[in-house]
Amino acid sequence: MSLAYQFVTPLTSMTIRGVADEDGLEPVVDKPPEDALPLAFKLPASQPSPTGPSADIQQLPNQVTGVDTDPHFLIHVPQKEDTLCFNINEEPGVILSLVQDPDTGFSVNGQLIGNRAGSPGQHQGTYFGRLGIVNPTTGFQLEVTPHNITLNPGSGGPVFSWKDQASLRQHEVVVTINRKRNLVVAVEDGGTFEVVLHRVWKGSAVHQDFLGFYVLDSHRMSARTHGLLGQFFHPIDYTVSDPHPGSDPTKTDATMLVKSHQLTVTR
Repeated sequence: MSLAYQFVTPLTSMTIRGVADEDGLEPVVDKPPEDALPLAFKLPASQPSPTGPSADIQQLPNQVTGVDTDPHFLIHVPQKEDTLCFNINEEPGVILSLVQDPDTGFSVNGQLIGNRAGSPGQHQGTYFGRLGIVNPTTGFQLEVTPHNITLNPGSGGPVFSWKDQASLRQHEVVVTINRKRNLVVAVEDGGTFEVVLHRVWKGSAVHQDFLGFYVLDSHRMSARTHGLLGQFFHPIDYTVSDPHPGSDPTKTDATMLVKSHQLTVTR
């Protein structure tokens, strides 16, 4: 569900369907502008990989805001004691704007990689294969893939592997790499994010390693922050009414009203 950018697609905890607005506009992905800086990402850890058990599962919070797997977005709405969920269906290679703070220039972007379709016509799953974080006020850039972690890639900065255990500081940003598991990026007077590494098992339905991204703290980000995750960093208001049977007999449909947009949702 996207309030400002009309990218809404089905939610699971509260699933949105029929996502054209009253003007008949179709959803669009909140992509970075053409002149945006190269990929920059940061991310908080949470969900286990769909490919098998994860040692991180017991350490995850009960309520999270982040994105993982194909890619599935989870938005915790504490003032409503609720969680909104939606999926983005895009092609491999597409770059998604996850967080963009125009007051500071801080941004997080993610590039999708594809998973081989099992048979002709079958949906090709997509996952995050590259994440980046940029904090232009300090010249900080971080690029994360399932293979390497590169600090300031544009200026030949150091490259770390996921086998390393390290803590790095550059001006107002601290990066902590936890060997073979995740990394945490903490920005002073900004946010704290975690990137989770998902290693696939031999014979898994997913054919390559991928990344997850989660928000640990965002309350110091500006009110103008946007992006697929960033637009939810500050309180949003919505009402859900008119519960009625849906196409799935095991679930209930309802009507959600948010920022003058009326949407069909599924609980």
